[in-house]
Amino acid sequence: MTTVANTVVELDQVTKEYPGGVAALRGVDLRIERRELLAIVGPSGSGKSTLLHIVGTLDRPTAGTVTIAGHDVAALSDRRLSALRARHIGFVFQSFHLVAGVSAQDNVAEGLLYSGLTRAERRKRAATALERVGLGDRMHHRPHELSGGQRQRVAIARAVVGEPDLLLADEPTGALDSASGEAVMQLLHDLNADGATIAVITHDNEIADALPRQVRVRDGQVVEDTHTAPPEPTESEEPCQAIG
Repeated sequence: MTTVANTVVELDQVTKEYPGGVAALRGVDLRIERRELLAIVGPSGSGKSTLLHIVGTLDRPTAGTVTIAGHDVAALSDRRLSALRARHIGFVFQSFHLVAGVSAQDNVAEGLLYSGLTRAERRKRAATALERVGLGDRMHHRPHELSGGQRQRVAIARAVVGEPDLLLADEPTGALDSASGEAVMQLLHDLNADGATIAVITHDNEIADALPRQVRVRDGQVVEDTHTAPPEPTESEEPCQAIG
């Protein structure tokens, strides 16, 4: 049975309207449980980017309830909301958003800037995060010395260094070639296997279909929410029967 403690995100009848009567979201219900890996997928103009902003607490809804890691967003001041975001949510964007001229290690350490940790501890944890994403030998390289795939790995390390409850990856492969994109998606699968809760926002159905859950958005509404069954185990993967 699902418990509140296992629910990272809960949206109840969320609406977002902009001036001029434009409704970007219309009565959206969404629940994301701990350790899930899902895609929020839809074409341009579907409302998925607005949904990202609402779930990421970058924007507030016009109506409805948003609960993140047990906190009612409407009850928080802007300052407390910023603290919630820093503690509970990690972001990965298509364009990396790395600081030019700064090492990969210091870029990742920036993700802990508001953690209250000393600079030495932030850099130590950044090094561990870079090892986790396979860039332990690149931590002193600056962004211009890294490939696109490596830069995205640095961005992912920065997003997960604080061990947030939720990682939001917005078109994480959009600026990458196919091979680099596949490597980044494999990394997200690996992080999820290690316990991370990850939502990938994408327009790419191929990427969405490779994830265990697909939340399809169109015209500001969730029109489909499906789970992909894992592949059947081969004969060699069948569990051994106990002997006795």
